[in-house]
Amino acid sequence: MATYLYRLGRLCFRRRRTVLAVWLALLIAIGGGAAAFGGRTTEEFKVPGTEAQATLDRIKDTFPAQGHGSAQVVFRSDAAGGIAGPENARAVGEAVARIAAVPGVAGIPDPYATGAVSPDGTVALGLVSFDGKLGDITDQQRDAVRAAADPARAAGVTVAFGGDAYNKMAQVDGGEVIGLIVAGLVLVVTLGSLVAAGLPLLTALVGVGIAMAGVFTVAGSFEVISTAPVLALMVGLAVGIDYALFIVSRHRRHLAEGLEPEEAAARANATAGSAVVFAGLTVVAALAGLAVAGVPFLTVMGLAASAAVVVAVLVAITLLPAVLGFAGRGIDRLPVRRRALRTTGRTTLGERWAGFVVRRPLAVLLVGLTALVALAVPAASLTLGLPGGGSQAKGTDARTAYDLVDHSFGPGFNAPLVVVVDAAGAAQPEQAVQGVAGRLGALPGVQTLLPPQLDGPSRTALVPVIPKTGPDHADTRQLVTDIRDQRDALKAETGARIDVTGTTAANIDVSAKLSDALPPFVAVIVGIALVLLALAFRSILVPLKAVAGFLLSITASLGAVVAVYQWGWLDGLIDVPKVGPVVSFVPILLIGVLFGLAMDYELFLVSGMKEHHVHGMAPREAVVAGVKNGARVVTAAALIMVAVFGSFVFGHDPIVQPIGFALAVGVLVDAFVVRMALVPAAMALFGRAAWWFPKSLDKVVPRVDMEGEQLMARLEPTAGAAADPGAKQPERV
Repeated sequence: MATYLYRLGRLCFRRRRTVLAVWLALLIAIGGGAAAFGGRTTEEFKVPGTEAQATLDRIKDTFPAQGHGSAQVVFRSDAAGGIAGPENARAVGEAVARIAAVPGVAGIPDPYATGAVSPDGTVALGLVSFDGKLGDITDQQRDAVRAAADPARAAGVTVAFGGDAYNKMAQVDGGEVIGLIVAGLVLVVTLGSLVAAGLPLLTALVGVGIAMAGVFTVAGSFEVISTAPVLALMVGLAVGIDYALFIVSRHRRHLAEGLEPEEAAARANATAGSAVVFAGLTVVAALAGLAVAGVPFLTVMGLAASAAVVVAVLVAITLLPAVLGFAGRGIDRLPVRRRALRTTGRTTLGERWAGFVVRRPLAVLLVGLTALVALAVPAASLTLGLPGGGSQAKGTDARTAYDLVDHSFGPGFNAPLVVVVDAAGAAQPEQAVQGVAGRLGALPGVQTLLPPQLDGPSRTALVPVIPKTGPDHADTRQLVTDIRDQRDALKAETGARIDVTGTTAANIDVSAKLSDALPPFVAVIVGIALVLLALAFRSILVPLKAVAGFLLSITASLGAVVAVYQWGWLDGLIDVPKVGPVVSFVPILLIGVLFGLAMDYELFLVSGMKEHHVHGMAPREAVVAGVKNGARVVTAAALIMVAVFGSFVFGHDPIVQPIGFALAVGVLVDAFVVRMALVPAAMALFGRAAWWFPKSLDKVVPRVDMEGEQLMARLEPTAGAAADPGAKQPERV
């Protein structure tokens, strides 16, 4: 691999104008495709195969409104007479009539006629039904429905819109710009010049631009969940900057050693580029592995982020050498400090830290493990759920509507369940439906039942069930289980079969499916890690140690997520919209993304250790040398990722915020505790055993030459000439 990447780097350096033109053409072409053919993303977290989704699919022809988008419109007045006062009733009635006339709205029942007025008479609740699915509702339709309520507002009535149609998720609010600014500052401090610092930012933006445009282009033909482009942006920016940083740092080191820019770029592409390719493969494999969960929207998210990583790798090993060609020896222009790569004979902070670790490896291991276990303790209390109106930021329209309904009608009105009664096998369908309703109404978690809707031809009925608790409450989940447990008894008693569906039941089913998918997904990830790292390092202990460190990082990060988002810690520092269950796909997404990133640091640090060991250093000396050469860059890379991921924490999106927080904490823990402390300590304890590899496997496992050992052996005869500025550089390998 190193030899191939050496040739590729040299070719791109020489043909830099052509390479740059190709990438810019791709950016323009795919961007144009997104503008011309791109589609809108969807907010629906559908999971085929769950009971709630299967039931919804079965009744969509009989009760089409169940598959359509809906919204709540909440009217509130504290004036004399309340919402039912003559003037308010007239204004609300006019608003309801105007909403019903909006194109795309199927209907909205009069809240006074249906009795949807709160006991204290201050709030009226209307349910807007749209003609199409949730993903088909346009922003223009939402705005038109809002505007139709102006007569009520003019009368002094407070109007708020909530429900599925107004629970906007996965919104990017510009916080990533802060992450880019912080990343730029880290690059400037690390690389020491504005030109060198600008190269990783430039190439990363090109890569993420192409990836994002590609995702939106695909959205024109396929259903893409709204979180997919946000995740692609988040991951693409982070790895794009980091991968370029690794190669630029190695390139500048070669320049400091006296190599010509072309040769320095080619060798950087061969060594650091090999690590980038392997690191990228691990991230892609982990993200693509999200398909193991069998959840379509999660698969789409994984593939979108994988595409962003693939583009980032290709940009790093092709466009970056070309850009280095344009920079030439001027890469250190516009310096902000003295070049740090010149040999001064002084020990670096990384070298001193590594020396401390290898002298006291057991103590470092014990302290690090104790800290990680303490951080991981809250993870044992992890509860999963999906966000709704109650997860929106305070002050938003959707949150206001949710809170008004919760306060005025009870939390269960935000968590309605729909029990589908198939009475085709019952002798008397109407009596069977009444029998089902009577038994359901007696369950302890039910607040009330709404009037059943019976379709005569199909002999199928819908029984709306209002729980006593909200959508995130454990008692609501238990109620869904209790209703389903009544299935056999009701079948025997009435001859009818029941199933539970509705948004609340669907979210509960999705969370359960994702929870069940975690163990097999972790098994797949661990298997991928063991194979790839054994292939990269030709070692048994190194992959096992890497996997153990990764699992520690995951549990520690999940513990922090539970403490902040489920328990409410740091509420004054992080503006959590609502404390409650963790978004159900955060753990599996965290595992997929963090696995790849953790392997990045493992590869870049340990490959340096092996490189020195291969060239004759004793094991502990190789550990110190590896950390010395890699600590600054790995530290900078981790800080950049923390900045990029952390920038999404300060938004108010109930999905994006916990994902950004989990990844920021995960990278922080993995880079600074696991890779910079536990890994060198373990490698020091392993000694030569760290590089033991069975001879039987050594014969069959292909050599990838990630450290460039074979390449350097071929270049060795010219090493002396490379130090002579007038010497001719090697032309081919």
